[in-house]
Amino acid sequence: MFSEQTLWDVVVVGAGPAGSTAARVAAEGGASVLLVDRARFPRYKTCGGGLIGISLEHIPPSVLETVERRASAVRFSLRGGAVRSLRAGRQLLALVQRERFDAALVAAAVAAGVTFADGLTVRSLAEVEAEAEGGEVVIATDRGDIRARTVIGADGTSGRCGRYVGVVAGGIDLALELEIRRPSERRQVDATRFDDRVFLDWGESPGSYAWMFPKDDVLTVGVIQAKGSPDATRRYLREWVEGLGLQHEEELRSSGHLTQWRTPDSPLRRGSVIVAGDAAGLLDPWTREGISYALRSGSWAGEAAARASSHADESGRAAALDSYVARVDTELAADISAGLRLLRIFEKHPGVVHFFLAFSGVGGRLFVSVCTGAKTLSGIVRTRAMRTALALLRL
Repeated sequence: MFSEQTLWDVVVVGAGPAGSTAARVAAEGGASVLLVDRARFPRYKTCGGGLIGISLEHIPPSVLETVERRASAVRFSLRGGAVRSLRAGRQLLALVQRERFDAALVAAAVAAGVTFADGLTVRSLAEVEAEAEGGEVVIATDRGDIRARTVIGADGTSGRCGRYVGVVAGGIDLALELEIRRPSERRQVDATRFDDRVFLDWGESPGSYAWMFPKDDVLTVGVIQAKGSPDATRRYLREWVEGLGLQHEEELRSSGHLTQWRTPDSPLRRGSVIVAGDAAGLLDPWTREGISYALRSGSWAGEAAARASSHADESGRAAALDSYVARVDTELAADISAGLRLLRIFEKHPGVVHFFLAFSGVGGRLFVSVCTGAKTLSGIVRTRAMRTALALLRL
């Protein structure tokens, strides 16, 4: 598959949405690219699998074939009560199973010329001087060493690349999720209510919420809240499943994972290693939506790495990689900051947030605009309605 003597222009660690996108874009830019992942593909990934409009703009047409459902309605509830439904009249979310979605992204990367090696564990990274080209990164793995001019780390919140670069978490949450078989017509459950809508519930713990995303054969049901109270998180999931009337349906899979967002000054680069997606802590702190951040940062990282590979001198390569850092800081940092402000409001005033989204026309329209990609979170915070709300709540 690869030789220890080969010097790759770009090695991407982690084949999720950020990594496979980075690999594809770098290869399309003319770089020689190796994409590696410790899992065997296709592999399951804990994730609701909801794609907002911005995400759909950053995936190849072939990957769109993995969309299983398109939700045009949402049902809000507050701690299991105060239910309110909103029908948008247009698509809010495209819903995918991450196993198929991620595999399709990898296939698109391979089609662009990327070499893919799965089932490979990265043990360490080290930057060394080599020849006159400013050095290289040596990646020690369980299959031998890999050499690269540039490394893109996209190996998740607990991966080695984030630790190597020194990513600092601004907050960490625990998400628990079940894949539940869709109720059959024989069950005493109105299965049609799950067809084209997502369910969202605001929980008791500050900042917590639950979701139900429908797919073709399963319902993805999960909860998320701040790390540190796993028993409470498990209880919330159990109560949420019961509230949906799904406690007697077949559970096909149970899983969990940690999410994190970066601090404003958290590094994105160390030498010839840059990080993207979850590995960089790029996600919305309020909704914990990360796929759109992964796809965008992965694309930009791939572009920067391809440009870096075209420079023989160290300064040119450094400037190319710095352009990636600058773009994230310019285009994503404001949304992460806005998401954190919204999270703080939500933590202190969940009832106000629920009323605003579910019962006020303004809130509903803003929710739809974010889902469709018409507005970003930073754009939402700048609207007159949100500026007024922030002033009244002194946030």
